[in-house]
Amino acid sequence: MDVPAGSGLTGEDRSPFAQPDGRVPPQGVPGAIPAPGTIPAPEGEIPPPSHRTRWWWASRGVAAVLLLFFLTVLWLLFTAPLSKSLEPIAPPELTLLASDGTPIARNGAVVEAPVEAKKLPAHVKNAFIAIEDRRFYSHWGVDPRGMARAAVSNLFSGSTQGGSTITQQLAKFTFLTPEQSLTRKAREALIAFWLEAWLTKDEILERYLSNAYFGDNVYGLRAASLHYFYRRPENLTKQQAAMLAGLLKAPSRLAPTRNYKLAEERMRVVLGAMVDAGYLTQDEARKLASPAIDVRAKKELPTGTYFADWALPEARKLSEGGYARQTITTTLDARLQRAAQAAIARAPLGKAQIAIVAMRPNGEVVAMVGGRKYAESPFNRVTQARRQPGSTFKLFVYLAALRDGWEPDDTIVNTPITQGSYRPKNASENYSPTITLEDAFARSSNVAAVRLWQEVGDDKVIRTARDLGVRSPLAKGDPSLALGTSTMTLMELTAAYAGIAGNDFPVRPSAFPAQEQGWWDWLTSGQTSLSGSEKAEMEQLLRAAINHGTGKGAMLRQANFGKTGTTQDHRDALFVGYAGGLVTGVWIGNDDNSPLNGISGGGLPAQVWRDFMRVALGEAALPPKPKPRKSPNPQGPVVPLDIPDLGDLPIGDPRLGVGNGEATINTDIGGVPIDVRIGRDGVRINPGTIDEVTNRAESAARDLERRAREVEARARENARRLQPPPP
Repeated sequence: MDVPAGSGLTGEDRSPFAQPDGRVPPQGVPGAIPAPGTIPAPEGEIPPPSHRTRWWWASRGVAAVLLLFFLTVLWLLFTAPLSKSLEPIAPPELTLLASDGTPIARNGAVVEAPVEAKKLPAHVKNAFIAIEDRRFYSHWGVDPRGMARAAVSNLFSGSTQGGSTITQQLAKFTFLTPEQSLTRKAREALIAFWLEAWLTKDEILERYLSNAYFGDNVYGLRAASLHYFYRRPENLTKQQAAMLAGLLKAPSRLAPTRNYKLAEERMRVVLGAMVDAGYLTQDEARKLASPAIDVRAKKELPTGTYFADWALPEARKLSEGGYARQTITTTLDARLQRAAQAAIARAPLGKAQIAIVAMRPNGEVVAMVGGRKYAESPFNRVTQARRQPGSTFKLFVYLAALRDGWEPDDTIVNTPITQGSYRPKNASENYSPTITLEDAFARSSNVAAVRLWQEVGDDKVIRTARDLGVRSPLAKGDPSLALGTSTMTLMELTAAYAGIAGNDFPVRPSAFPAQEQGWWDWLTSGQTSLSGSEKAEMEQLLRAAINHGTGKGAMLRQANFGKTGTTQDHRDALFVGYAGGLVTGVWIGNDDNSPLNGISGGGLPAQVWRDFMRVALGEAALPPKPKPRKSPNPQGPVVPLDIPDLGDLPIGDPRLGVGNGEATINTDIGGVPIDVRIGRDGVRINPGTIDEVTNRAESAARDLERRAREVEARARENARRLQPPPP
């Protein structure tokens, strides 16, 4: 085929689809010659492009997002509790369960009447709006600007700020669980829109202020105002309102009854926010003095158990994200609690008090008895009483020595101390030229412990105690510290021994199951442990104290470890130890710190410890559970229903007669003659008798009612005189 001159193409280069002038028409347009193996498009139809454009993908992406959004909204409409959004909110109630599901305590919240926005001073409302939701009156329930501002602050400042509006917070703590998830946040936003559509802004603010948590188990602004300042919310000062508004960030931690300094610092932050929002001038905020709290004594309803009293404040922290009724399972083991109570019941205590606490090596408390009888004294001697630990403190002295390179077979002088102002003596007055650390610990030699404290140095002893979780003050430079003269709680001491048992410290006692740690939590937890040799040597000493030392009375069939403790003049007697994955501490003493009648740590405390541990570890059977007494009110105290003797009833001598096919009983009750006839027609009572008894009963009832009203009126008058009304 000839190639036109000047085309630059040879016959081999020319396309087979070229037109006579040598041009190749574009494919896919009318008049084009189809490529081999393709089907030409019908006449007049434009074939599809060979690839998708960006606009095509973008439009379909937007459509997919919109479809997903509408599906999500539809799903939330069916799953979010919108139907209850406008219902009255029930006061929160917290129920604690033992580990087997047995209810052990039920505690309601402190609540008062709701507040009305129109009756509150402007500075009260402005304090909450300034710190929680400055654009409250302009947004529709969700504030994108606030969320963006919080996100930027969290990203660049390292602080944690929330972008939730007041409406969202109301939705969260009244209708939802405190879980942190995108689903919960989406539900929160949807309910916020719903509330904004059906309620006015003031109604939303009223619900929010009337139901928010303010710490100390107090819910709602009115209850908080009366609790912390004994003042009606309508009469709150600017600084009082600012302090209450500041509590909402962390109610339990910032409560002024627990940490006034933190509450005061937070109040200043709120006042600064009010200045920024234009509610106060800088000069006005600077002149406001910190308010004094005014907490009036009120009768607290006891829970009935020492464990529940201790666990409830922590449970409130866990549940403060929600307002609904909640049930939380604790670590309390009902069987072990019964074993502890049985061990105490068998102990010949006389008038002395006793406390016992048992926990797992990770700090999960499974049994706690804080005194002989809770009904007589709810004071918890496990967590509240600060007593001298005696020789149980020697754990820290000897462990500090082992960490410093000493070994159990090393010797130390065991002769009387004759120099210096502090000259302790051994309890048994037994001395020797030298003694090994193992024997000194087992026999609880006081002079050896003080000399070891001097050799190691009190800095290392105190640091060891701190590593094991002791936070009570420890006297620096005082040699008596080696013998346990600094006070601490039994809980604190037992947790330190738990750190040795689990070789992971400090141990933080808890009433709730420990959360499993991830690798990052493990790296950043600050936990410490002993080397394998240090743990083995410390347990060698603890075992020696039981095998051939002062703790023989606590010996079990299996290997157990522990230490006795007795303070000066036998004012405190203790035994703390562990076996079989259970760490237990026992204390005996008098609340007035008077001496015990010769009770030492190796005596009654060791016996109580052994009785409890034998049952706990299966070496002995649990005593049979006492049969419950009947009660006319299952929700109230147990009251025995004793049947009085017939002699206690005002019944006269009955006279029995038989005749005419019936029996007749004639007697009197309280002087009223009773005529009862029993025959074929059944039992018949003289109608006049019934009327007389009824009349007398009605008269007595009216008289009793009148007297009750008089007593009630006098009681109210006395209460009114003693308790001035809140301002």
